[in-house]
Amino acid sequence: MHALSLPTWWIHITSVLEWLVAMAAVQQLGQRRGEPAWNWLALAMLPALVSAMCACTWHLYDNSAMLNGLVVLQAALTTLGNLALALAALLLLRRQRSAGAGGDG
Repeated sequence: MHALSLPTWWIHITSVLEWLVAMAAVQQLGQRRGEPAWNWLALAMLPALVSAMCACTWHLYDNSAMLNGLVVLQAALTTLGNLALALAALLLLRRQRSAGAGGDG
């Protein structure tokens, strides 16, 4: 636990918690709007959450060289998460545009 200062730990932990709250908020928004496509956005946020948890775990063990695989996993999950979020956002955009073309807006 010596790898990070207490304020840095606080930022890491609260960021993970904030991401969890954001995922729940996105899902609730979709339910309230009756638009299930928002659930895909919440699901697309999951790889970034797991990536952050990999980083916290690596730091928890003082950035041990034995856990360097977590760094690789974190990078892969960050890439996957960014792609998933882009695709989910594109899906939302297309659904919004198709709903607007139907005479709703």
